[in-house]
Amino acid sequence: MSDAKSPWGGRFEKSPGKFLTEFGASLPVDQRMWAEDIRGSIAHARMLALQGVISESDADSIESGLSEIYREINAGEFEWQIADEDVHMAIERVLTERIGPAGARLHTARSRNDQVATDTRLYAKGRASDLAYRIQCVRQSALSLAEKHFGVVMPGYTHLQKAQPVLFSHHMLAYAWMLTRDFTRVRHAYEAADVLPLGSAALAGTTFPLDRAYVAGRLGFASVSENSLDAVSDRDFLLDIAYACAVCQVHLSRLAEELIIWSSDEFGFVTMDDEFSTGSSIMPQKKNPDFAELVRGKTGRVIGDLASLLITLKGLPLAYNKDMQEDKEVVFDAIDTLANSLRAMSGMLDSMRVNADRMLAGAQGGFMAATDLADYLVGKGVPFRDAHEVVGRLVLACERDGLNLQELTAEQYLEHDARFGSDVLDAVDIDGIVARRISAGGTGHDAVRTQIQAQRDALAADEAWLEAAAD
Repeated sequence: MSDAKSPWGGRFEKSPGKFLTEFGASLPVDQRMWAEDIRGSIAHARMLALQGVISESDADSIESGLSEIYREINAGEFEWQIADEDVHMAIERVLTERIGPAGARLHTARSRNDQVATDTRLYAKGRASDLAYRIQCVRQSALSLAEKHFGVVMPGYTHLQKAQPVLFSHHMLAYAWMLTRDFTRVRHAYEAADVLPLGSAALAGTTFPLDRAYVAGRLGFASVSENSLDAVSDRDFLLDIAYACAVCQVHLSRLAEELIIWSSDEFGFVTMDDEFSTGSSIMPQKKNPDFAELVRGKTGRVIGDLASLLITLKGLPLAYNKDMQEDKEVVFDAIDTLANSLRAMSGMLDSMRVNADRMLAGAQGGFMAATDLADYLVGKGVPFRDAHEVVGRLVLACERDGLNLQELTAEQYLEHDARFGSDVLDAVDIDGIVARRISAGGTGHDAVRTQIQAQRDALAADEAWLEAAAD
């Protein structure tokens, strides 16, 4: 790297050699922010011209030159050089080579510190919007399954042991509500990034009469930063989006785990579409849920991305430090991984077959009517703890005899405890058990219908925000 190309060449008698140039370069990572860099530079140049810092003709030349570079990069015609170190210097170098002194004036009243912070915030906003859209797609997939298969009963589990029967719709809506919270977290990350740092310069501001509000308006930022030291060193917005990615990926991993279990022969609750399955190189019969497993497997790296960023930032003094160059790679990876996982999950949900008969058969076993049987005795005036003990003994007896609660006759119940009546069979009917869960948020039919409408309303409200953010 020659001194003539270095942004700090005047101070140094030597330049870093090839190894250190490559070691210090962020270009392979940050070149994906080229569009944001060009947008920010055009806005900055126009503001400088409006404020009389540079001439209108210089601003025109800068915008024209940057627009041509934009076209070339977009078309894949731009030649990146690792010696440029980062995306900002690569674009500025070519611009200056083409338009001369006007290009050299572009960096007036700004530093790469506030420039990179601006680019990163613009990029984070765009990717947050994309993630929000993809979360919406998976939410819609879960909601569609809940609506399409309303009334299908399946086993509910605790400790992966059968617990109580629930509607399959209720189960899928649980994930829809997780994703609703994920949307809120991504929206918060978007709003955290929606602050313009440009104009903070290296750390202390600048002597030039900048109109930061103009730049903010042109770039679509909601506000400008209040403190120049904080503005160039703040990466909280990246922590926010990395955290949002990690939590959402964990939710997808939990759903993927259930799809993996449900698609096994032992369960058979769902059948994965061939497009989202793979086979075995040795066992011809195999149909493996590989893509659900990959969603689950990639969760570790997204959690690691968040941890890596936290560790990078934990000991940095104000203001900018070169360590912060490491912020983008992990965040880009977290965003990319989650975006791909959301896309895969949406496809899996939309294409899988729900095997209602297998779910209902699963709900018949496991003594899942036990709680309702205890509630039945409570209704007869038996204290709940006594009722719990009675039903526990009954379950133990059924296990010994190889029976389930639905197979017992009213007479057998009465033989076990005189407080059981002839209506006891209604208490252990699986459909009736589900229907009696009338509490708000429960798995009863009316409660789930209310929940479906609430999810529709929440989905629509979030869609409205997403459309406004895209404008």
